[in-house]
Amino acid sequence: MQRQIIFNMEWQAISTAPFDCDLELAVISHDGTHALVFPCRRILGSWINAETKQRVDVHPTHWRDWQGSV
Repeated sequence: MQRQIIFNMEWQAISTAPFDCDLELAVISHDGTHALVFPCRRILGSWINAETKQRVDVHPTHWRDWQGSV
């Protein structure tokens, strides 16, 4: 599940993503740029779904603070 997004000044480079915070992640795919519809947390070398604690196979490009469902 993804929703289309438009980048704005709120998005930060993925290399600056903090650990131990719920984050909204942006990914670029073959059909455009999208934000994941669930919060994620950065862990060493990977990402997890903040709600289920399951590892997520994703390669995000940007992040911002999770604001909940829009």
